[in-house]
Amino acid sequence: MNKQSLRKTLLALRDALPPETAQENGVAAQERLLAQDLWRRARQVLLYMPLRNELDTTLLARRAWTEGKSVLLPRVNPQCRGEMCLALCGGEDELVPGGFGLKEPDAERCPALLPDDQAFCPELAVIPGVGFDTAGNRLGFGAGYYDRYLAHPSMSGTVLVGFAHAFQVVPAIPADPWDRPVHALCTEKEFLWL
Repeated sequence: MNKQSLRKTLLALRDALPPETAQENGVAAQERLLAQDLWRRARQVLLYMPLRNELDTTLLARRAWTEGKSVLLPRVNPQCRGEMCLALCGGEDELVPGGFGLKEPDAERCPALLPDDQAFCPELAVIPGVGFDTAGNRLGFGAGYYDRYLAHPSMSGTVLVGFAHAFQVVPAIPADPWDRPVHALCTEKEFLWL
């Protein structure tokens, strides 16, 4: 199956999930990740705010803020296809409605942190996706938002965790030479190092 067909199939399945199932899966997956040593060791984490039945990350964000971790969240420029920045966000009160219906860090209160900045050092990145395979390949929405960040040299030491519903893990996803695979998958059913 090509990327476009696979994306369409997986998005239809995800969109068809009852909200309570999506919520239950999100809580279970977050609890699995919170139990990992890599979560406890990380001082700076890259998270995302969920869209269209993606696994929720609210518990992760709240725990990170409580534990004094530095939290990076995406802020998207909807006028520029493929452009995203990461911003330091200190709490839920700093989130505002953004592009594509996502909550994102307030541009006036949350500074953007560029990959070349010395303070940019995420040890853990929780990565959303439309699908993943057990080789770590990721299928996104196709705009390249995450691909550009994951390819940056400053992310070379970051542990990348694909975060998705179990049905989004498929046998194989077509990969391009520039794709960077994730190191682990976390679903409501398991945490799996690849």
